[in-house]
Amino acid sequence: MVLTSATRESISRVSPLLRFSVLVAVSLAIWWSSLISSLALALRDDQYTHILLILPVSVTLIFLEWKSSEDFTESRASPGLILLVGAVVATLFARLQIFRLQRDEQLSLNMLALVLWWLGAFIVSFGTRAFRRALFPLCFLFWIVPIPESVLYPIIRLLQAGSAQSARSLFEAAGVPVVRTGTQITVPGLTIEVARECSSIRSSSMLVVTAMVLAQMLLRSVWRKALVIALAIPMSVAKNGLRIFVLAMLTTHVDRSFIDGRLHHQGGIIYFLIALAAIILLIWAFRRGEQKSCALTMTNC
Repeated sequence: MVLTSATRESISRVSPLLRFSVLVAVSLAIWWSSLISSLALALRDDQYTHILLILPVSVTLIFLEWKSSEDFTESRASPGLILLVGAVVATLFARLQIFRLQRDEQLSLNMLALVLWWLGAFIVSFGTRAFRRALFPLCFLFWIVPIPESVLYPIIRLLQAGSAQSARSLFEAAGVPVVRTGTQITVPGLTIEVARECSSIRSSSMLVVTAMVLAQMLLRSVWRKALVIALAIPMSVAKNGLRIFVLAMLTTHVDRSFIDGRLHHQGGIIYFLIALAAIILLIWAFRRGEQKSCALTMTNC
């Protein structure tokens, strides 16, 4: 049977998609319980809420980045095979308990293996050229790996200390006498402990994830993207310090009920939006700079 050029083109398009679908199906068969456990963790624990956003955002960005069929012409599979083998090795380490791991560390290692498998499957199916074009949304998938407690705890401690120092700076700027002892802030009439629950780990993760997506979609310069993402972390600490400062001022100068009211327990979204607005403003300024640079160099940006 003689294949027409149209038929051959159709096969070349379908075959990589079919190969990728099969490899993804294999991954779901192997890591289904780990994936469900991670999603369940995100639903019940605020520290991992961002995980729920990663898959839909990654798939959407890959779809937006998708190019023409020329991506299918490159068939280098060796980098993808290395990643597939790495995923299998990581899973064996997690499931055979070669090293003594806690349950959360096992889950993290299994999810890391799943992401490595997906990246390897993408390269094996579509080639390294397509992988380079979809590099950001594919690497963005690493966010679905739950951070184990042994790594998360020092991060939370740093956020607590940073938030306390940020609040102290605001009190000093406002001329309010303040004493900071570790994560404890004392002002006239009130002592506030920046507890683990007040570290803003949830909103910090969401802010960094959102900043990454916005920077990727709206900016072209790599260094500008990196700067936006890097600044999202201190912005998150600063907005938490602002939250502590406002709450303390309202408690000591307006009404004591603010210390345990709705603004305390449900007001985090307000400060998240403030920080997000600052990031959007920064991206807007960078975007204008890129447009001016393109106009000066007469290039198509």
